[in-house]
Amino acid sequence: MTNLRTPGTEYGIFLPIGSGGWIVSETAPHPEATYAYNRHSAALAEEHGFDFVMSMGKWRGYGGATGHWDRTLESMTMMAGLAEATERVGVWATVHANLFHPAMAAKMFTTLQEISGGRAGMNIVVGSYADEFRQMGLWREDMEHADRYRYTEEWATALRRLWTEDSVTLNGEFFDLEDCRSLPHPASPPTIIGAGRSPAGLEFQARHCDGSFLTAHDLTGLRDACRRVRAGAARMGRTIRTYSMLTVVMDDTDAAAEARRLEYGRGADVEAIVNMKRSWGLPPDKALSLTAERPEDEAFQTPFVTGSPGTVAKRINEMVEEAELDGLMLIFPDYHADLAAFGERVMPMLRSAAGAPA
Repeated sequence: MTNLRTPGTEYGIFLPIGSGGWIVSETAPHPEATYAYNRHSAALAEEHGFDFVMSMGKWRGYGGATGHWDRTLESMTMMAGLAEATERVGVWATVHANLFHPAMAAKMFTTLQEISGGRAGMNIVVGSYADEFRQMGLWREDMEHADRYRYTEEWATALRRLWTEDSVTLNGEFFDLEDCRSLPHPASPPTIIGAGRSPAGLEFQARHCDGSFLTAHDLTGLRDACRRVRAGAARMGRTIRTYSMLTVVMDDTDAAAEARRLEYGRGADVEAIVNMKRSWGLPPDKALSLTAERPEDEAFQTPFVTGSPGTVAKRINEMVEEAELDGLMLIFPDYHADLAAFGERVMPMLRSAAGAPA
C-alpha cells in the first residue's frame, strides 16, 4: 500500500480534564480537574513548542479508590478559556454528536474558531460509553454501532453545510433542518478530528476528518491502520493526518524512569480499571480477569515509554517512523513538572529529528 504520509511531525498533549489524569493508580500523581491546572499545562505546552492541546469529553467517572474521572470539566468551554490564555498552540475540544445538535455545535465551534484566531479543532465522538448517557436519559438502546456512525455521518454533513451555506434544509434519517441558519460562517473551518479503528470509524474519518487518532496492538498494526485511513481519504480526493497517543515516564536515567513506572503500576486502582473496561461493554468477570493479569500495566490507559531524555526521544522517533505517524499526543504523570522537563530536554531532539526527510 502506498505511503501517503504528509511531512512534518506534530506533537500535542492530552490535557487532564478529568481528576486523576491518565494513570489509574493510587501511587501516581493525581492531577486535579481544575481550569487553573489545565491552563498552566497549556501554557507550558505552548512555551515548549507543542503544536496542539486537546481535551476529552467525559460525563461520568469510574469510581474506585481514586475516584478516577469522577470530577471533570466540560471540554468546549474550557478550551474557549485556553484559547484566550494562549497565542499559538492549537486548541482542540471534544463534542459528543449524540449530545449536541449540529446547529448548536456549528455555532459553538465557529465562536471558538474566532476566539482562537483560527486555532480551533473539533474532536467528534460518536458516544460509545452507554452509562454516561443513560444517566441523562439520552442513550438510544435501539441503535447499534453501525447506526451510530450513520447518525454521525448525517450530523457531520449537516455541520459542514451550516459552516458554508447561508440556509440549510435537510430532511434526513436523524435530522430535519428547515431553512436553518448559522451565521457568521467560520473564516476557515476548525480542524476536524476523529478516532477509532473499526471499519465504520475509519470510513467516517477518511470522509470527514483532517486528523485520525489510531490505536493498535503493535507498531505494525498501527502503521497498517495509518495507511488504510490515508488511502481511504485519497480515494475521496482528500488528505488526512494520523496520530496516536503515548504516556511518557521520564527521569534522569533509564533505571530511575523504570522505577517510577513500577511505582505507579504498583498502586493500580483495580476497581476503577474494571469499571472502565465494563463501560466498553466487557462482562464484569472478563473485565476483572483481564485487569488481574497485569494490573501494573493496566494502570496506564495508553502505550507508554520510559527512560532518560535520550532514550525517550529515541523511542518516540522510532514509533513515529515505524508506524508512519504524522503526530503524537502525549500524556504525562505530573503535567507541570514532567511536561516542562520534556519540553526542555526532549523536544529539541524531536524537532531536530523532524528536520530530516520523513
